[in-house]
Amino acid sequence: MSRCAWPLLRRLPARAGLALRHGRPAAAAALPPSSASSSASGDGGARAPDTSLFVPVPLKPGLGGAAGEDVGAELTRPLDKGEVLKNLNKFYKRKEIQRLGAENGLDARLFHQAFISFRKYIMESSSVSADLHIILNDICCDAGKVCPVGHVDDLFPFFLRHAKQIFPMLDCMDDLRKISDLRLPPNWYPDARAIQRKIIFHAGPTNSGKTYHAIQRFLSAKSGIYCGPLKLLAHEIFQKTNDANVPCDLVTGEERVYANEDARQAPHIACTIEMCSTNTPYEVAVIDEIQMIRDPARGWAWTRALLGLCAEEIHVCGEAAAIDLVTELMYTTGEEVEVRNYERLTPLTVLDYALESLDNLRPGDCIVCFSKNDIYSVSRQIEARGLECAVIYGSLPPGTKLEQAKKFNDPDDPCKILVATDAIGMGLNLCIRRIIFNSIVKPTVNEKGEKEIDSIPTSQALQIAGRAGRFGSSFQQGEVTTMHREDLVQLKEILSEAVPPVKAAGLHPTPEQIEMFAYHLPDATLSNLIDIFVSLSQVDGMYFVCNIDDFKFLADMIQHIPLNLRSRYVFCTAPLNRKEPFVCTTLLKFARQFSRNEPLTFDWLCRHTKWPLAAPKNIKELVHLEAVHDVFDLYLWLSYRFMDMFPDAALVRDIQKQLDDIIQVGVRNITKLIRASQSAAAPGTAEVVSEDFPLSRTKRDARGAPDRHGAKSPEALSIAVEAPALRRARNARASRSGMRQEDLKSYGRGSLANRLLREGLLTQEMLKQLESEWQDQHRNGRYGSGSKRDEQHSSKEKGKKRK
Repeated sequence: MSRCAWPLLRRLPARAGLALRHGRPAAAAALPPSSASSSASGDGGARAPDTSLFVPVPLKPGLGGAAGEDVGAELTRPLDKGEVLKNLNKFYKRKEIQRLGAENGLDARLFHQAFISFRKYIMESSSVSADLHIILNDICCDAGKVCPVGHVDDLFPFFLRHAKQIFPMLDCMDDLRKISDLRLPPNWYPDARAIQRKIIFHAGPTNSGKTYHAIQRFLSAKSGIYCGPLKLLAHEIFQKTNDANVPCDLVTGEERVYANEDARQAPHIACTIEMCSTNTPYEVAVIDEIQMIRDPARGWAWTRALLGLCAEEIHVCGEAAAIDLVTELMYTTGEEVEVRNYERLTPLTVLDYALESLDNLRPGDCIVCFSKNDIYSVSRQIEARGLECAVIYGSLPPGTKLEQAKKFNDPDDPCKILVATDAIGMGLNLCIRRIIFNSIVKPTVNEKGEKEIDSIPTSQALQIAGRAGRFGSSFQQGEVTTMHREDLVQLKEILSEAVPPVKAAGLHPTPEQIEMFAYHLPDATLSNLIDIFVSLSQVDGMYFVCNIDDFKFLADMIQHIPLNLRSRYVFCTAPLNRKEPFVCTTLLKFARQFSRNEPLTFDWLCRHTKWPLAAPKNIKELVHLEAVHDVFDLYLWLSYRFMDMFPDAALVRDIQKQLDDIIQVGVRNITKLIRASQSAAAPGTAEVVSEDFPLSRTKRDARGAPDRHGAKSPEALSIAVEAPALRRARNARASRSGMRQEDLKSYGRGSLANRLLREGLLTQEMLKQLESEWQDQHRNGRYGSGSKRDEQHSSKEKGKKRK
């Protein structure tokens, strides 16, 4: 699916209306003749829709004719509303009526809501239609007769008519199900199905040469496309291909670089995987890091490339864990998979000892952290020992990452230590001798949007550890260890475990499918449109629907801005970190200006970002500069989709390069920035920069609000110390490494406590209080490892009080 592609919208006759949660009544359109639903394999096995997404359309009570006449009353007599109410309630309670409702698409929820609306409409109307009035009159007058003319069951046709007025989706549910049928994704790519492709799977661990062999075939082909997960990887292949005298273009979401000066398309293209074309024919295609087909957010891009690229040869590179799934997917397309296995080219050793102290660092060491605060803290401690270190983390601009990598790799540069996040797992060639995990737990965001901490998975641990001892570098043997001794046993277990097989491939609704859905629900909010689509969608066991929370977040954020469907969809697919308020606010301003048909000029952008910007004086300013860089990326991304409305891409690219240089200066002086930030912080805290995840507002406020003594609130402490996921991760480390309770105590006061201090979730006073309480419990014999002992103690205390 090309995110910028959109078919020409056709006008269709309006049908009925539909009200959705947080939305207005919508007019559904007739399903146009199309092959979009031809991939549906019938309605068998279709799951029931999530009816909580729909709310009834309110109908105004009947007020009679122009002169206020009531035709039904003239033909019979006025209705006794008391008798009508009794009979309506009888109608509602009849099992036969509920069964008939279910057969017509009214589940218990919809049936109840429809009846409430039906009853309210009748009771509040000064007059109803003549046919309904006559039926109601017959039912009320014949009540108690031996041979009644009217029966409450006779109301069902009128009830169903009313239900379809307030729930018009009942009339088009079959069409919606067909549109959202995702069970045959190979059929979405007729051009790829029209050729017989050869699939070659290059399987192996990091540093095994699998991608190298695929690229060699790419270089020898008459035409080819390389699809990588990161801009840095695409840029690296772009440079290598042109250095080999093979003209190659670069295509990313924010950038187009042509090998030819006249901007003619070269036969070879290196691109980020979301930007690959499924319509252009190639001789060879390379899909890198195929195991990311299981990624909950981006997996759809790998599925699309694998099923849709029009190439004679598809070279797939990645973990062996994805072989079975790729083979099974290709079986559905009638294509066989040739597997080529590779072994690691250099040995990798897991050491039997931990680093334990930064005094034990050696040239070529890389310390891997999973948070910015840890990056800042470790780098400052290293430089306090008179050592220079390079710093790489995810939110740095690509140019800054490359500059820091070059500094670390240069044998003549005094910088011999690297501090990095898992951003080094792919995309950078680094001369690392030893990988040191500062921690083996990583913060993540669960399905509810809450922050959790859990051990890193085997796949990620192997990806990071494999960066040590790169073939062809000055270190021909890689080593791996941990910073803390208590983490080493668990790291060995993680690395020794088999990587679980990739079981399913990600899918995402195509623009064409969303467009067809919108024909039926044209006034629905885009966020609710996606919700309904996912609710009705059907997938088989080899696929799953990717997480669309980011899409819905942006859809809700710009919902109030008047945009056409095409433009709204494009804005919602923009690559944006929703944890950055400045970037989110800027997208909102972009959309608002766009809706007024006012071009977003270079001068406008400079005013908004307060350009030119100075070098950062502290960490907070550095983080803001990174956010501004993301804003420039966002502008460039939109400029390739709306060229007339974002006309100054060349000027923005120039100042983005200048900003990259400014950020590089800040990163080179990062220790000074940290020192400046901490000197301005509240006494007793060590917080450097906020790393809030998208928590609920209550949790975010509780975590960030200091009390009148300058300390974090008790709610913040409970979130940090009592988080179940954090306790599980710590207890798992303790049990798997065979730690004694005393070791657990030391660990709790050591690395974990220091981490909470660094994040500003603990103060020294709180730590002392916690230690004092723990010692009191230990002296009283109440220290235990589980909730059972706490419950037993609690029950004993309650017993004593009762006695």
